[in-house]
Amino acid sequence: MSFFKKFFGKKNTPQPRHETDIDREISALYAILVDVMGSDRLVLQAGKMDALRYMRSHDPSERILALRRILEENPTLSPPPKRSELQGQVLLVSEMLADIIARRQIEDKIERKLNEKLEKEHQDYVKDIRLQILKEENPADESPHDKKKREELQELEEVHLTQSVMELLRPQSLEEIVGQERAIKSLRSKLASPYPQHLILYGPPGVGKTTAARLVLEAVRGTELSPFKENAPFVETDGTTLRWDPRDVTNPLIGSVHDPIYQGAQKQLAEGGIPEPKPGLVTDAHGGILFIDEIGEMDIMLQNKLLKVLEDKRAYFESSYYDPTDERVPPYVKMLFENGAPADFVLIGATTRDASAINPALRSRCAEIYFEPLTPAHIVEIVLNAAKKLNVELEDRLAEIISEYTIEGRKAINILADAYSLALDRAEDKVLHIDRPIKITKQDVYEVAQVSRLYQYVTKKASSKSAVGHIFGLGVSGFIGSVIEIEAVVFDAEKGKGTIRFNETAGSMAKDSVFNAASVLRRVTGKDIHDYDVHINVIGGGNIDGPSAGTAILVALVSAVTGKKIRQDVAVTGEISLQGKVRPVGGVFEKAYGAKQAGIKTLIIPKENAKDIPKGHLGLKIFAVDTAEEAFKRIFAEPIDEPELEEKVSLDKDEQIKKISSTTVTPEELEMLTSKAT
Repeated sequence: MSFFKKFFGKKNTPQPRHETDIDREISALYAILVDVMGSDRLVLQAGKMDALRYMRSHDPSERILALRRILEENPTLSPPPKRSELQGQVLLVSEMLADIIARRQIEDKIERKLNEKLEKEHQDYVKDIRLQILKEENPADESPHDKKKREELQELEEVHLTQSVMELLRPQSLEEIVGQERAIKSLRSKLASPYPQHLILYGPPGVGKTTAARLVLEAVRGTELSPFKENAPFVETDGTTLRWDPRDVTNPLIGSVHDPIYQGAQKQLAEGGIPEPKPGLVTDAHGGILFIDEIGEMDIMLQNKLLKVLEDKRAYFESSYYDPTDERVPPYVKMLFENGAPADFVLIGATTRDASAINPALRSRCAEIYFEPLTPAHIVEIVLNAAKKLNVELEDRLAEIISEYTIEGRKAINILADAYSLALDRAEDKVLHIDRPIKITKQDVYEVAQVSRLYQYVTKKASSKSAVGHIFGLGVSGFIGSVIEIEAVVFDAEKGKGTIRFNETAGSMAKDSVFNAASVLRRVTGKDIHDYDVHINVIGGGNIDGPSAGTAILVALVSAVTGKKIRQDVAVTGEISLQGKVRPVGGVFEKAYGAKQAGIKTLIIPKENAKDIPKGHLGLKIFAVDTAEEAFKRIFAEPIDEPELEEKVSLDKDEQIKKISSTTVTPEELEMLTSKAT
């Protein structure tokens, strides 16, 4: 009541007055306002709102006006309400005070909860600090929860299954890698040099590319000329699993920046708003080798980023949150942002895809090594070596049977391992003995093949018997060559009205080769193909993407027309021209593997391809020919009867076209032959 005495006491009220109900209500409102705001704050607020003189007034209208000015914070509010309006004004002020009181109660409630939370967090923080100090003083101590987790991990560590069969049978030395002597020699020479090169390894799966790279590094580490030290790292990753964000929020290969907002750097940096660079695999491989398996599957943009790292030998980081003038930034963060992370390594990429899948700029900075497909003999050797490590006995010719189902060393070992499991399950004691090893039978392999839906990889077999109208051509897909069986049959027809039928699915280029062969047939035999009904078939109906079957088609036609037999241990590749020239083709090296796989002994190739393949490659008799006649001498079991001399006289271009057109049955064939001749 001291506040009221100060403003409404006797010195301020010179004569007594009778207090009405409305006066008491207004006085009560002032008392509540004092409780809400406090007397000092109320006086200050009244002074600002020019309401002190109205607060001291005896007129209830002026006192209500003072209350409204204070509550509404409006010093210009006037005039005082009329006597008839006082009750409504009292009600209005009461509601305003009620709102203030309700808001104050909510604020007080929130304030209490906030203080409680701050107090709890403060206590937790003090507890954490205390525990941290205790751990620093006694590093061996751990909480019961941590102890339980550690014990669970230790229990897991004590549980071991046996070594996987792939780990057991994986080559442990370069000598154990079968069939890749030339590739390994090239790989080693490039890494043992004082100036090692970046490399890309091409080849089919399961031939030892990854193992060879790892073993070659182990072999050259610490050697006199090699720049690789004894502890040089070998960092291996898979190009198909490298996922990155275009904003470089995450990039496991090159590295990324953990911003304090998006990802959250480590706690002490995030609290200060400092970004944290995270070096990637290129930095982990510094001073050693970064091996990227299936590099052909890697995103093309990521290949470009890798190219930049190879150029600079460093990985650089950028972030809009980095402030070089901020004194709170740790020195190592400044070093990474300003100098980048070291990334001086040798890249080795391996792929089963074609070279076109690799960025040309990346390829230009790398030496390229091709790993060779495995032959049946290589698969047999791999299986026999694996059998020794498994300590098993193989039934006769079992390794040869496995070699018929695959050309991959890894797959061959898987087949052997599956057959080994069947043999072990069949054994009565199911215990291995050094002096009495488990025996794997052919039936075990056949059962594995049936369950796994394996089919013999090579179904086309060479033969020692000659045949009419049947020859082996050669094709290539990726890194794997294969034989193509081509057969031809002819029937006598009315002179000049014969028809030609050929697989539509073989492709237009192969069809062009048929027309070329038809022209060469007349030149070398004197016989007109249009005197016969001819059917040429590519067994299996596959598409022949290129002209390399031309010579093979010609041989099949000549055999069918003349009745001369073709050796069935010979395969031929090469485009045939209208002049009977055997033109060069691609993939000769791979095609030789396809021929060897099918049991071919003699390989006929274009003369211009002789430099593409080593002499005696894979034990094949390789003959390079320039003309169809030269090829006939190696392919036919007996010589071809040559036409009369006048038929062999070379004609000029116009005469050739005229003679060809006179024997052509359709305008389409005439157009094709004419375009070829011109």
